[in-house]
Amino acid sequence: MQIPQNAVLLRIFLGESDRYKHQPLYEAIVLKAREMHLAGATVLRGPMGFGKSSRLHTAKILRLSLDLPLVIEIVDSKEKIDSFLPVLDDMMQGGLITLENIQVIAYKGAVPGAE
Repeated sequence: MQIPQNAVLLRIFLGESDRYKHQPLYEAIVLKAREMHLAGATVLRGPMGFGKSSRLHTAKILRLSLDLPLVIEIVDSKEKIDSFLPVLDDMMQGGLITLENIQVIAYKGAVPGAE
């Protein structure tokens, strides 16, 4: 699979406790992106954050939160990301979605046996 040099970065901000059909939302989004043959997805977990409600989510011991912020990043062509957006809209109840034009420098898989 190739990604065009001029591509789009889709960023999805959500909470760790967000759900979709009895599974974690972040997991459902990544699996759907894979099913739709997007180039790849990465889930990043944040130690602290807040969103529209201004409620602070933190991993500090005194304020232990079970709803830490997550960011999912997906890079692919504009067309493939555009086709994923309506699916994503149906899956999400809240959160933030951003798009950014990017330039892909390299997209390579690991070479088996190379170290």
